[in-house]
Amino acid sequence: MRPEKQNLTKEYVARLTASPFFVAVNYRGLKVDQLTELRKRLGVAGAEIHIVKNSIFRIAAKEAGVADLGASLTGQVAVVTGKRDISTAAKVLKAYTKEFEKAQIHFGCLNNQRLEQADVLALADLPSIEVLRAGLLGLLISPATTLARLLNTPASQLARVLQAHQEKQEAAATPAAAAA
Repeated sequence: MRPEKQNLTKEYVARLTASPFFVAVNYRGLKVDQLTELRKRLGVAGAEIHIVKNSIFRIAAKEAGVADLGASLTGQVAVVTGKRDISTAAKVLKAYTKEFEKAQIHFGCLNNQRLEQADVLALADLPSIEVLRAGLLGLLISPATTLARLLNTPASQLARVLQAHQEKQEAAATPAAAAA
């Protein structure tokens, strides 16, 4: 293999090992400005897209320990990688595909597990990791809040009874003091 191809292979191996996921996308029919727009959207989502030659990417994936890609790399392929969660990048790809009807998702890989197109689209429908964390935190806090409210209820009821008793005594003492 020529030194240029070896350098490209090393670069893609580094990208694949640094990213917990990748998504292979067919970019056929995309114009430069459309690809630039997709790059911007993915950049906001913490991901990036790179056009790669199939043979070089196949070798890089094998060296990175990704499952054998076999004949699944066909056509004009671009690879999306990122350091955040896959669902954010998948959301961008799904919205972009719907908007421009180009850049079809081939397949993906998450933690060295192959994902088919339907799996990647299902991940796009998931809420973001921040929303999931907030929901989990709400579930964890809810029982504690309920417990604190239940523990405080008898004390607050007792305080109200004592307050009402004190007000009743004051009201009874006030007419007697006014009559004297």
